Amino acid sequence: MLSKKAVKDIQSLRLKKFRQETGLFVVEGAKMVAEVLRHTPDAVQQIISTEDWTPPTSAKTKTITVSPADLQRLSQHEAPQQVLAVVQQLASTPVKATQGLTIYLDTIQDPGNLGSIIRIADWFGCAAVVCSAGCAELYNPKVISATMGSFLRVPVWYDRKGDWLSQQPVLKIAATLGGTLIHKFSITLPAILMIGNEGNGLSEAALTAASQQITIPKRGGAESLNAAVATGILVAQLVTGNE
Repeated sequence: MLSKKAVKDIQSLRLKKFRQETGLFVVEGAKMVAEVLRHTPDAVQQIISTEDWTPPTSAKTKTITVSPADLQRLSQHEAPQQVLAVVQQLASTPVKATQGLTIYLDTIQDPGNLGSIIRIADWFGCAAVVCSAGCAELYNPKVISATMGSFLRVPVWYDRKGDWLSQQPVLKIAATLGGTLIHKFSITLPAILMIGNEGNGLSEAALTAASQQITIPKRGGAESLNAAVATGILVAQLVTGNE
C-alpha cells in the first residue's frame, strides 16, 4: 500500500518544477515500463501496478500493487494502463554532429510533436535530436508517451546557450517553404536537418546558420504541414533517398 506522501510525491511529477527538482519522471503502460526495464533497469525507482500486470523477468524493483482506482489517482492519463514506474532521468551529454543525420529542433513547443520526432529519429536511425532552449521538456508526460520508448535509444540534448549550430562544421539543412525541392536534393552525411517552430518556422539565427534550404513539394491547398509529419517526410528522403 502506498502512503499519502508517496501518492503526493508521484502526483507532483505531473509538474515540470518537481520533475526538475527531483530528477524523476513517470512512465506509464505495460509496453513503456517494459522498455525502461529492458534498457535502464537501475533507473527505475518505483513500480506501481494493478493485480493483472505481470512483471517482466528483468524487473529488479519490487512492485507495489494497488487497486485500479488508486492507479487512476496516480496516472497522468485519462485511461491508466495497468502499471506506472517512477524513473530517474537519463544522463544528458553534449552532442556533436559527426555521423549520420542529426535533427535540430528550433522552439518545437508541442509535446506531441517533440515525442513523435524523437520516434521518427529512432525509426530512421538518426544520430541524435538537439533541441533549442524553447522546445518542450523531454520529460513532459505527453512527450514521453509520444516517443513510445524511443527516448531511451535516441540521444536528446538541449542547446541552452544557443551556440551549438555554429560549432558544427557540417552541412546544415533548413526546412523552409521556399527552398530546393527535397526530391531534387542529395546530401553526404554527416549533416544536420533543422526544423522550426510550429507557427513561426525557423528563427533568423537558425536560418543564418543554414548552409541550404529545402522544401517538401506542395500539390494541394494546405497552408503548412504538422512539424512532426514534415520531419518524417524530410528524414525519409534524406536518409534513404540516396540508398
